[in-house]
Amino acid sequence: MSMKRVGVVGCGLMGSGLAEVMARSGSEVTVYEIDEQAMSAGRARIEHSLNRAVTAGKIEDGDRDDALSRITLTTDYGAFDELELVIEAVAENEAIKTAVFTALDQAVTSPDTIFASNTSSIPIMKLAMTTSRPEKFLGLHFFNPVTVMRLVEVVPSLLTDDLTTQTASTFMTDQLGKRVITSKDRSGFIVNALLVPYQLAAIRMLESGFATAEDIDTGVLEGLANPMGPLTLADHIGLDTVLAVAESLYAEFKEPLYAPPPLLSRMVEAGLLGKKAGRGFYDYST
Repeated sequence: MSMKRVGVVGCGLMGSGLAEVMARSGSEVTVYEIDEQAMSAGRARIEHSLNRAVTAGKIEDGDRDDALSRITLTTDYGAFDELELVIEAVAENEAIKTAVFTALDQAVTSPDTIFASNTSSIPIMKLAMTTSRPEKFLGLHFFNPVTVMRLVEVVPSLLTDDLTTQTASTFMTDQLGKRVITSKDRSGFIVNALLVPYQLAAIRMLESGFATAEDIDTGVLEGLANPMGPLTLADHIGLDTVLAVAESLYAEFKEPLYAPPPLLSRMVEAGLLGKKAGRGFYDYST
């Protein structure tokens, strides 16, 4: 299933990666950002990523130029009208995402446009019901960096029709070259429902003084042969995102393993969000 005209809301780390991947696959991509400054930053992020791909020999100069020519940035939701698919990739915050889909629902008149959220934890049904098209709404959870990670979780809600799920899944596999797994619409889906309790356990171990961050991560690296320790991974994901996912999981299931440790909450309150902030469980300032 080829899609020629698609949209992305947000051009941060995830949104820029989505725009790049879809443009490189041949789609015309419209990307929304809140203002001119955010658009410029998003465009620069995409260009930097494509230039790295050229330097690494993964694509040619012409491929980069073609991909950039297919990407249009806008501050107008009206530019999404008549697109085949629009993916939301804003902050992991239910209120922000709800506002995005309310605006999209008012701007997009085509009844066939599929709406998708890249949320990593918020139940899809909650977001779908803010629109007039829950049957054309599903979750498409990509992993960072989108240009490298093959996995996509496809998450239909109780009201998503079969054609929408099939169309989105086929686009993921046949055009974008992704590996699809399908999850029921439960907070955290498959990957985060497994990953986050593991990360929270590592944070509790550190908080209790049982072991240092370095020893916890080294134990996982060398003892479990994982490519990255749980605390390093949390820093790369962003501790604010880890906290948001944990809170969503705990709100849905009320199980102690999903409860955010106080240390995680305090670090987020202090702005120690991980690599993107220069400091989290480790110092990235140098």
